[in-house]
Amino acid sequence: MTRTSLLNSPLLLGFDEIERLLDRVTKGSGDGYPPYNIERRANGDGGDVLRITLAVAGFSKDELDVAVENSQLTIRGRQEEEDDRVYLHRGIAARQFTRTFVLADGIEVRSADLSNGLLSIDLVRPEPEPEREVRKVEITQAE
Repeated sequence: MTRTSLLNSPLLLGFDEIERLLDRVTKGSGDGYPPYNIERRANGDGGDVLRITLAVAGFSKDELDVAVENSQLTIRGRQEEEDDRVYLHRGIAARQFTRTFVLADGIEVRSADLSNGLLSIDLVRPEPEPEREVRKVEITQAE
């Protein structure tokens, strides 16, 4: 079965990276753990801040890792098993997770804060300078 794409139009040249980006998003973690919210918050200077909030109850700051690589925000959580405990009932499992978010160009991670079992990560997009460039292309004639 061949795969058709909306981006293989002859009028859309150089959009291969967008197609790869869409593939990365669709292959993201299908697991719903940990649950998260994404909200838009007003910034003091008139811009917007995006806030990703993950429910990470039971994780300490040292058990969480937030990293940005290749325009991808990755949050990892890893809890260590305590071997000296004997459980009569185990309803809360020590669970690992990886949650990834693909970031648009220009998005920067401003901060990450852990409070009351919620990890909040603030993202900002610096306002681009309005710049419109018109460039003439000289036509040469083959001899």
